Amino acid sequence: MASKDELQNILKEKYGINKNISQLLDKAACERLIFILASEPSAVKLVESFAQKNSNLGHNNAYYSRMRNQADKRYVSLQSEYRELEIAIQALESSKITLEDRKKQLQQESDRLNSEVQNLSSENIALASKVGTLTSKNDELIGANEQLKKDNKDLKNVVDAIRLRLARDTKILLQYEDSEIRKAVIRLFRWTLG
Repeated sequence: MASKDELQNILKEKYGINKNISQLLDKAACERLIFILASEPSAVKLVESFAQKNSNLGHNNAYYSRMRNQADKRYVSLQSEYRELEIAIQALESSKITLEDRKKQLQQESDRLNSEVQNLSSENIALASKVGTLTSKNDELIGANEQLKKDNKDLKNVVDAIRLRLARDTKILLQYEDSEIRKAVIRLFRWTLG
C-alpha cells in the first residue's frame, strides 16, 4: 500500500496536481481521487483545466509579486531620494538666506562707497579750485618775489654806492687834524658798516 507522499507524487506526475493542493487531502482522499481520475476522463480534463488555471495564476502571482517587489524597492528609493531632496532644499533655502544677507551687506557697502566717491569727487573739485587759486597766487608771489629780488639788488647797489661815497668822504674828513671830529667820523663809519 502506498504512502500519502507517494500518492501525492502520482497526482503531480500523472495529473499535474500540485503537492500544495493535495496536501489538504488525507491518504484516503488521495486514493479516491486517483481512482476517480483513472475511471473518468472528463474528470481528468477538469483537473487539467484547474491545473492549467492554477499554473497561470501561479505565473501571474509571481509576476505581480516581482512587480510589487520592484514597486516597493522603487518606493523606498523614492522616499530616500525625497528625503535627500528635502535636505538639499533646506540647505539651499539656508544658503539663499545667507546669500540674501550678503547681497544686502554688499549693496549697503556699495551705497556707502558710492556716497564716499561722490564726497571725494566734490572735495576733489573744491581742491582743484583751491589749487587753481593757489597757482595764480603762487604766480603772483613769484612775480612779486622776482620784483623784490630786483628791488633788493637795486637797493644793495644804492647802499653800496652810499657806503663807498661815505667811505670816501670819511677818508677826506679824516685828513683833518681835529681829533674829536675824527673819532665821531670813525664811530659813524663803523656804525654804517654794520
